[in-house]
Amino acid sequence: MPEVPMTSPAPLSKRIFGKARRIVPFALLLVAGAGAASWAFSAKPQDKIEANAEGTARPVQVQTVRYARLSQPRLLVGTVRARVESDLGFRVAGKIATRKVQAGDRVKAGTVLASLDETDFRLSRESAEAELSAARSSAKQAELERDRIAELRRKGWSTEQAAERQKSAYDEAVGRVTRAERQVEIASNAQTYAEIRSDADGVVIGVLAEAGQVVAAGQPIFRIARDGDREAQVAVPEQDLQLARTAKATAALWSDAGASLKAELRELSPNADAATRTFQARYTISGLVPDAPLGMTVTLTLASGGETKVARLPLAAILNEGGGTEVYVVDKASGQLQRKAVKVLSYDARQVVISEGVAEGDLIVTLGIHTLRSGLKVRPLPEAKVG
Repeated sequence: MPEVPMTSPAPLSKRIFGKARRIVPFALLLVAGAGAASWAFSAKPQDKIEANAEGTARPVQVQTVRYARLSQPRLLVGTVRARVESDLGFRVAGKIATRKVQAGDRVKAGTVLASLDETDFRLSRESAEAELSAARSSAKQAELERDRIAELRRKGWSTEQAAERQKSAYDEAVGRVTRAERQVEIASNAQTYAEIRSDADGVVIGVLAEAGQVVAAGQPIFRIARDGDREAQVAVPEQDLQLARTAKATAALWSDAGASLKAELRELSPNADAATRTFQARYTISGLVPDAPLGMTVTLTLASGGETKVARLPLAAILNEGGGTEVYVVDKASGQLQRKAVKVLSYDARQVVISEGVAEGDLIVTLGIHTLRSGLKVRPLPEAKVG
């Protein structure tokens, strides 16, 4: 069998240093990478922004400001209401005996609408009248006794003290008469208050209680719409509040859509409805026939003046940190950001409508505005084409 030549092993020192030459460069790479990662994680966002400002400009999404006339009208649908609507009730408590009108009935001023059971009121008045009669009799007797004692005093058959006592008794009797007279007036008034009378011509638009019901003093029983001026009542969304205050308004009845009537804001509620989050507004309609049917549908058109120009911006472009509404504008010469205050007319879920604060052609940053600051150098990205 032939012999296989045996190779002598390499020296131990050679093997160790050979492996070291291969491991050291890899270890150096690991150390350098760990240092870079540590710097990246420990660097503050502001340091990154500063580094960006000193180095390359930061890319931002922008939109060019374009102004246009606010010509699109806003339509609000409401109903015809009476300018004055009154809730009427009894001025005393009691049980309703009769109700003489129904919802929709026309009434004249002074018409009896309902009455209470008068039994207790009649008894109270009779009792007060009896008290008055007794008080008058006592006063008459006290007057006669006063005159008698006065005569005896002149003749010297009575004392001054007796005359004074009788005069005081007479004055007290006169006071009881006065008090009894007032009680009779109160009882008579209470009997009168047992009826509800209409205080003006109008239409019954609500009946809130029925015969046989026991009601409290002041509880509303009827709702009366007075004859006279008619108005349009509409619900204004919160984004249209400014428009409602400043816009020119016209009204058209559903039954006569071809007729356009001038409308003027008379009242705007300061509080939003808890359910709909809208604000109730009332418009006086010029040219509307007095006593027009209540509840008719009316369409209100709000159109701003023809000279008002507005620009529409994305909602994401608006910044408000407590000092007012602002936007970031890119300075075309230096490429740096500037914060400018703007006036907002209205807004919705996607955009805002502004009337002043920025100029035509300005570049507005539309995304990521909360990570920016004034003076930051940026590079506007091309605007996305619409359509």
